[in-house]
Amino acid sequence: MQYQLALQASRQNNPRMDSHALSRMLQVGLCPCLSRFKSTTSVKQEWPQLEQSTVDEADIKHHSEMASKWWDDRGVTRGLHALNKLRIPFVRDGLLNVGQINLAKWQSPQPLHGMKILEVGCGGGILTEPLARIGANVTGIDASQNMIDTASSHVCQDPNISNSIIYTCRTIEEHAKEHKDCYDAVVATEVLEHVIHKDLFLDACISTLKPGGSIFITTLNRTILMWAIGIFLAEYVLKVVPQGTHDLNKCITPLEVQALLEKYGCTTKLIHGMRYNFLSNEWHWSSDTSINYAIHAVRKQH
Repeated sequence: MQYQLALQASRQNNPRMDSHALSRMLQVGLCPCLSRFKSTTSVKQEWPQLEQSTVDEADIKHHSEMASKWWDDRGVTRGLHALNKLRIPFVRDGLLNVGQINLAKWQSPQPLHGMKILEVGCGGGILTEPLARIGANVTGIDASQNMIDTASSHVCQDPNISNSIIYTCRTIEEHAKEHKDCYDAVVATEVLEHVIHKDLFLDACISTLKPGGSIFITTLNRTILMWAIGIFLAEYVLKVVPQGTHDLNKCITPLEVQALLEKYGCTTKLIHGMRYNFLSNEWHWSSDTSINYAIHAVRKQH
């Protein structure tokens, strides 16, 4: 399972330890700092309706400092690079399943040819470039100028896709004002857990979709197990992710995401769990959504 490393460490001292025991230990305070997160697993978040920005400036600063390391697939973004194994087919197959591309196109080398895609929170372009390689015309936006500079510099190394990608530094709410009903798909992967005012964020994302267009999201659940594995183990024990990258209080449950998608005129087509093996740096689909999960939804026709 995804938390195999934690179990192995526990079983060295207690061979009878299982996943349920580990969960119970975490809930009663195995780590002193866990107590301040407990309420977030049961109390639903509320997002202000009148706020004008989804940007967390501290989060932007944190990620901007990693911009120069973004394309090191053995460094701090190794997990993001590996996640493309799931993200590319997630988008491609999702578009097929809802009829936005046909089977003949899906089987071609460029199944997304002619598709207009917006990637929100594109970072340095780790997902943007592969989407362009399979035919999409991609607009990548990010609130970090450092990230956009990194992405723009890297894509110039491949003339086969450089004309298929447009990068710009702006927020989704700024972009949405000028691009209503514009895109065939919106992709926001590993982004939702970093923004504030998720209500505003998803409203803006969906408004840029054409009726019948798809939105693809991957993010982190707001559970004690996510804190134990995705934050404590990943950031403070194994240190495969820089400390301070994730905040449990900013994570969101699948049901909350689905409710917001429905609120802004989308129908959810898929909710699927994902699991990550820290040792092998490999991602796999899973029925368990307690840590990482993916959602595909379609904007309803007017």
